[in-house]
Amino acid sequence: MSNKFYITTAIDYVNGNPHIGHAFEKIFADVLARYHRDTGDNVFFLTGTDEHGVKNVKSAEAAGIPVREFTKKNSDKFKELAKTLNISNDFFIRTTDKEIHWPAVEKMWRVLDKAGDIYKKKYQGLYCVGHEAFVTRKDLTDGKCALHKKAPDMVEEENYFFRLSKYTPKIKEAVTSKKLRIVPDSSLNELMNLLEDGLEDVSFSRPSKDLKWGVPVPGDPSQTIYVWCDALVNYISAIGYGSEDSGSKTSNFNKFWPADLQVIGKDILRFHAAIWPGMLMSAGLALPKVLFAHGFISVGGEKISKSVGNVIDPFELIEKYARLGPSELIADAMRYYLLREIPSTRDGDFTIERFEERYNADLASGLGNFVSRVVTVGAKCISGEFDGAESEDVKRQIKKVWAEYREFVESFRFDEALQAVWGLISYGDKFVDSEKIWELAKSDPKRFQSDIFELCVILANVAKMLGPFLPRTSEKIFDQLGAKPSGDNWKFQLKKGEAMFPRIK
Repeated sequence: MSNKFYITTAIDYVNGNPHIGHAFEKIFADVLARYHRDTGDNVFFLTGTDEHGVKNVKSAEAAGIPVREFTKKNSDKFKELAKTLNISNDFFIRTTDKEIHWPAVEKMWRVLDKAGDIYKKKYQGLYCVGHEAFVTRKDLTDGKCALHKKAPDMVEEENYFFRLSKYTPKIKEAVTSKKLRIVPDSSLNELMNLLEDGLEDVSFSRPSKDLKWGVPVPGDPSQTIYVWCDALVNYISAIGYGSEDSGSKTSNFNKFWPADLQVIGKDILRFHAAIWPGMLMSAGLALPKVLFAHGFISVGGEKISKSVGNVIDPFELIEKYARLGPSELIADAMRYYLLREIPSTRDGDFTIERFEERYNADLASGLGNFVSRVVTVGAKCISGEFDGAESEDVKRQIKKVWAEYREFVESFRFDEALQAVWGLISYGDKFVDSEKIWELAKSDPKRFQSDIFELCVILANVAKMLGPFLPRTSEKIFDQLGAKPSGDNWKFQLKKGEAMFPRIK
């Protein structure tokens, strides 16, 4: 019987266009979703867009179009990004969805209220529009938000509050006992410092006269539910929380919750590792198992910023190299760079120069060349289907790399997993050179077929490992091998295809 695996990304805020940082998070999660499907798990993979809040209203006003039209237009861009990058999500949630999302938000509010954890009071505080959150002076640097470089607004209003402080001990116990596992350690340490100071109650609404764009508080339309309370519920609304059948044993909610892995950026750790667990505890729901907070991507050593002018548009990057081949392979090249070059648990950097270096060295001269060396000479000399047997040395090498690969993927060390795969490619290249395959076809046809079979087995295993990382590349390799990814008793029927990764000149 297969295990279930429920994985989510953060939902993207639609006040701007997608950039390379958004692409990284989706690709990261997609690797794990595909990997778990390959192991036979029943996977549900969720992504989507966060469409309420002050920032979206202000961005729509600046664009001169109604906020509903503005958010729909930008949400469609994020949906298109997932398609372009071959992200295998099972559902795309929008927080403006009144049929699926809003009932879940309203139900969550009522449950929190029934638990005695919602109360109303007048409040004066500093509100950071960039974070869509109240902040304290200790959160500021020279009077400004360290991340958004802007001074927060002083706001005085009457809001509903959530008793988050009540759940500090329980959240601390869940984290220290690893019922809720926080990865990496830097994020765990940040959260523990926050918990040591003690969590404060959180404003959970804004007056609707100041913010109409959102879900109204049930029973009090003069207030709009706080955008983070609204947004965090997406992780359960998408699988049926709040729907009529959510209580049945066969519902997706009962089938998939709790989440096995939630992937977020490190800048929103506090919301996901403090507010979200507090909400779930108040509602009597299970906590996610693992929360993974990835680092930031800079461009040329600088933070991605419109004002700096260093925003990398994933669509434009793929278009830039369209001359090299099908867009899905260029998308795979982008996937490769981000997964190989950006450490999963630390910040990383993107430059066009480094992208082209990686492309030429690893994809054109590395993987693409190895595919060509094996398939070209094999297809030329062997017609029809053939099989064979691997030597003990080849079996040992493949087994060793698979063990490394699984360990690295399951510990989120994707750069090291890919390094292990490229080690197998290097092993295959040395095999070709040492055996002088190109000479054997005439001098020793029997040995030639035996060697080609072993090389095809090496290449097939490379393609299987690349499936979660470079899905279209993996498919194309199997097409040229004339084999199926599910195979172990390998049979091949070689067919030479177009060069997979022509060099960038």
